[in-house]
Amino acid sequence: MKIAIFGGTFNPVHIGHIALADDVCRSLGYDKILFVPTFIPPHKKMLHVESAENRVAMLRNTFKSDSRFETETCEIDRGGVSYTIDTVHTLIEKYKGQLEGKFGLIMGQENAFEFNKWKGAEELASITDIIIAQRQKTITVDTEGFENENSGEYTGGFNSSDYLKVFSQFPFDYVPLKNLILPVSSTEIRARIAKGAGWRYLVPQAVYDYIIENRLYGYEK
Repeated sequence: MKIAIFGGTFNPVHIGHIALADDVCRSLGYDKILFVPTFIPPHKKMLHVESAENRVAMLRNTFKSDSRFETETCEIDRGGVSYTIDTVHTLIEKYKGQLEGKFGLIMGQENAFEFNKWKGAEELASITDIIIAQRQKTITVDTEGFENENSGEYTGGFNSSDYLKVFSQFPFDYVPLKNLILPVSSTEIRARIAKGAGWRYLVPQAVYDYIIENRLYGYEK
């Protein structure tokens, strides 16, 4: 079974995440995508982050109708700072005997731009097949106060004017994904919900229902 890992805060999971995972399956022949919600990301200070319980619930509700996608909670179960190298080692052991080849490791261009700063980057590049997806960021509402803050040496990728050069400058072997680009971000969705702007069709139905039912992200009727 070909399996790829897709990590992130998923705060909340949205149609861009799902479309990207679908592209990985259809274009690259992966059988399963493991969505791995982070507990504490090493490269940013999260603002307006929902609880791990709510983020996991939104993911699981979304995937009830698609067996290709699965929520993997190893980073939340482990606690502490979520390093991808630790996650990959955990999953290699968990899927021993089931995995065909190496795990795919999905990342956007903005993450690939700073991949050299990741813990165990060189080892990660050798024990996974890195998949770099095209990303684009647009802002249609004021997201001040909703953006996560970068920590340490991280710049946040999208704030760097030359992150698009990653495809020619990435120092490790990788697979470029010619994916559909949906300029949707969790940050903008959170801002839209709090400000009463339109967001209904930026998330799967199950996520929309969950956010309304639990009054997440400052939702008000």
